[in-house]
Amino acid sequence: MALDLVAFGEPLVEFNQSGERTGGTFYRLGFGGDTSNTAIAAARQGVGVGYFTGLGQDAFGDMFMDLWATEGVDTSHVVRRADAHTGMYFVTHGSTGHVFSYMRAGSVASLVKPQDVPADYIARSKYLHVSGISQAISGTACDSVFEAIDAARAAGVKVAYDTNLRLKLWPLARARAVTHATIPLCDVIFPSLDDATVLTGLTDPNEIASFYLDLGAPLCLLKMGKEGVLVASLSGRQKIAGYKVASVDATGAGDTFDGSFLAMLIGGKSPIEAARYANAAAALSTCGYGAVAPIPRRAEVEAFLRTSN
Repeated sequence: MALDLVAFGEPLVEFNQSGERTGGTFYRLGFGGDTSNTAIAAARQGVGVGYFTGLGQDAFGDMFMDLWATEGVDTSHVVRRADAHTGMYFVTHGSTGHVFSYMRAGSVASLVKPQDVPADYIARSKYLHVSGISQAISGTACDSVFEAIDAARAAGVKVAYDTNLRLKLWPLARARAVTHATIPLCDVIFPSLDDATVLTGLTDPNEIASFYLDLGAPLCLLKMGKEGVLVASLSGRQKIAGYKVASVDATGAGDTFDGSFLAMLIGGKSPIEAARYANAAAALSTCGYGAVAPIPRRAEVEAFLRTSN
């Protein structure tokens, strides 16, 4: 099966705080995991998407398989194991924003090894998408990301990478070393301003963009939340303003941006056009709770753009 995009990483069942009820706090069951969110976002924009990962032979793993089937994401290379579990996380909300608490140690996805990487599957796609979280969850997972990138590059498949820094998963020195080694191997990178500030020690968006371009990234999309995105390449750079919406939860907004941008790029849009579209999709995704449920479909994004221009 030839696909437009293959994503690789760790899916996580999500429990998202969504209000108080008699007897305690209410958590809404949902789905997360950055690369899974990206895969679903791309699929909802109409491109062919596949996902490679590992899941437990448990109820949560079954839920993910049902979710991806509903979303039209190919799961022919998802590994199921009975000796390990599907990961999960909790999201709580407060005055300083949302806080993540993870239960992912020993998940099946973290046990993936380089020999598990489906090179032929990746070779039949147009883009491979991976992230810093995919690399941080374990040493073998990190090795597997590099194996997947090597398979993509050998086949002429483009590589997209979100730096997605989680310092609870690995020390900053290792995160910097691995991230900076990965970026020259990629065609598109998606750092956030917050993560890039920590990883590079820089604060100015243009200086950060220059840093990543100098490392060898041909195209950098520096995500700046409600301030929009800086699109930077060796041929120039342009800031695309964000959209004002009634935001309630930013969980997964960056992943929605990634998937929507890649879908538009695959569909023939320029990086500027794709970034403008992805900005709108990401903004809309903050209007509901959870990482997956609020991800908009293409018709919704296009309607929003018509009324916002």
